[in-house]
Amino acid sequence: MVHHHRNPQLLRKNSEVEVEEIQTLFLDCGNSSYKKTRPNPLCLFIFALISCSLVFAHRLIKTEDLNDEGRFADKDANVALCSTVAGRICCDRTSTRSDVCFMKGDIRTRSPSSSIFLYSEKSNTTETQIEKIKPYTRKWETSVMDTIDELRLIVKTKDTQTQSPCQVQHSVPAVFFSTGGYTGNVYHEFNDGILPLYITSKNFNKQVVFVILEYHDWWITKYGDILSQLSNYPPIDFSKDPKTHCFSEAIVGLRIHDELTVDSSQMPVNHSIQDFRHLLDDAYKPRITSIIQEEEEAAALALPKVEGLKEMKKQPKLVIVARNGSREISNQREVVKLAESIGFKVEILQPTPTMELAKIYRAINGCNAMVGVHGAAMTHFLFMRPGSVFVQVVPLGTDWAAQTYYGEPSMKLGLKYIGYKIMDRESSLYEEYDKEDAVLRDPESVNAKGWQVTKRVYLDGQKVRLNLGRFGKRLLRAYRYSVSNSNSSFRRRWRQES
Repeated sequence: MVHHHRNPQLLRKNSEVEVEEIQTLFLDCGNSSYKKTRPNPLCLFIFALISCSLVFAHRLIKTEDLNDEGRFADKDANVALCSTVAGRICCDRTSTRSDVCFMKGDIRTRSPSSSIFLYSEKSNTTETQIEKIKPYTRKWETSVMDTIDELRLIVKTKDTQTQSPCQVQHSVPAVFFSTGGYTGNVYHEFNDGILPLYITSKNFNKQVVFVILEYHDWWITKYGDILSQLSNYPPIDFSKDPKTHCFSEAIVGLRIHDELTVDSSQMPVNHSIQDFRHLLDDAYKPRITSIIQEEEEAAALALPKVEGLKEMKKQPKLVIVARNGSREISNQREVVKLAESIGFKVEILQPTPTMELAKIYRAINGCNAMVGVHGAAMTHFLFMRPGSVFVQVVPLGTDWAAQTYYGEPSMKLGLKYIGYKIMDRESSLYEEYDKEDAVLRDPESVNAKGWQVTKRVYLDGQKVRLNLGRFGKRLLRAYRYSVSNSNSSFRRRWRQES
């Protein structure tokens, strides 16, 4: 489960504030006593121009709007406007999720002062340009952004006497980002980090260096296979590397589209969440092949080879992603027996922070269906093959989050999504609260009290005991879909081979 929800009312309020600021700018244009005078025609023109640009800017930029190298520009208007940034800093701060700054020219890092300098041949102004940015993708969430290291981006006129000499010269661009914040939670690791990194860097075709703030060795170990598919170069620990690294181009911050997805309409060459899924296949295939070989060798030593056995009929595989404590399935054994009686081959998977990601990927990538209770571990639906079935158990008080963070994104990936909303009697809260309590009868009113209340009541304080009759119908649907989909895939392969 994510730590904080985005508040639609707050987002609307922010939009209203932006409009209000524009109106104030218009009224104040050229006359401090605007309340007593009529605005001049120039102000009217400026106001109309700004208003129209805000409404229609995203429609004015085409896919072909690339810079000379075809790197920074994409279908987002603000990014396209920052595609020719030589000698200056151009920052896109229009998103509610993240800020992104672009630099081009003589770029030099200075980690002791948390600075990145851009040296210009000529200064266009008498003042030094300075931008401040926290390169993390939860811009709207003040509490977590307060924990993120801030970078200063500074444009200065070239001066060989004062500028730091290059100690490491890079021939490819850099992408600066933070692995701080909620890192440690698999949902946030993918949603706030890995997917935005893919969105921001994919167009460089691995010719890019990642410069990481709040660098964690364990994070590099965990996601090294994915990083190797995005960059041919080792990542740099910004804080602990005091050397001056020099680049000709840099992106500071990551772009993010939506929850656990990639919007192809905002990508330079229409990369999609399916393309990201292919990248995961490429990332983990070598390690999975190695694991399979190790297992086969161990099995050959442990068991004598038996000849003449007929190959067993292949059963659809169901992976149940298990939890301990909050939101666990208290009658999981009965659910397993039920699934087996329907025809599934069942595997229990309980991911841990130290479990090798390739092993998790192998288990889920090889399944026909996955079942789990709403929570961060449902992020692993990204490992499923399109056409597989994802069954998410939705506890009390988690309807919106379950659908927004996992249900909708899984369908964008091409999965068959089945949500199972539990009844109050299937929740452990049914025994703890009066039957007319709002916790049971009106979860929305409880959630309205704030995130901490939601977390305490519905996330940390709830277990589920599934009604086997009701849930069995979902499992039967998943089984029939899996069998039908497997048969269709076999027929397609047969036609191709024929």
